[in-house]
Formats: sequence, C-alpha cells, structure tokens
Amino acid sequence: MNHLYIPCDVADVSDGYHTFNELYDHRTALFLALAKALNVGWRSKLHADGTIFYGWFIAGLSLPTGEISYHLPLYMWDTAHYMHTYDRAPGWDGHTPLDVVERLLCYVYLKGD
Repeated sequence: MNHLYIPCDVADVSDGYHTFNELYDHRTALFLALAKALNVGWRSKLHADGTIFYGWFIAGLSLPTGEISYHLPLYMWDTAHYMHTYDRAPGWDGHTPLDVVERLLCYVYLKGD
C-alpha cells in the first residue's frame, strides 16, 4: 500500500481557497444553523453503544429523507443548547458521507416550496 506523506499539519492543507480546518468550521456552522432553523436536531456525548470520541460529540437531524449525523467539536456543545440532548445517541443506521449528501439534497428537493 502506498502512503502519502504531507510535511505539514493536514488541517492546514488548502485547495488555494480554504484549508481543511476552515471547511470543517463551515460544515459545523452550517449544520448547527440548519438544526436550529428546522428544530429537529439532537446531540449526545455518547454513541448508542456507550462509546465516546474524546473531544467530540455526535449530533444529528431526523429528516423525512433519513437521519444525518456528524461528530462536532466538544467546544461547540453549549452552542447547540437548542438541540434535544440524549444520554446516548440514537442507533446509527449505517449512513455514509455520500448518504448524508444524498439525504440533504433529497430534502432540499422535497422542500421545494
């Protein structure tokens, strides 16, 4: 297996416009804004099986087109105070990053009013 070695912090890698860190910040802010606007968000510090990713919490949206979820940095926990808080996150349905994009776009088309 070939490996790519980057002589810098990957978070600082840029496409010439945005770094990975900037894109994650954008994704987090957009997700939290959508959750607040729709009032359908939930959050938990623990996964359904009780495991945890230290420094992160899991947050999700229950959309008519399916569940989407992200791990968000723990420092954003208080920002997401409007989300329903679970002791443990709902069970994961196995969605992939591609599924999340598809479910969001299907929701956009569904909400085309």
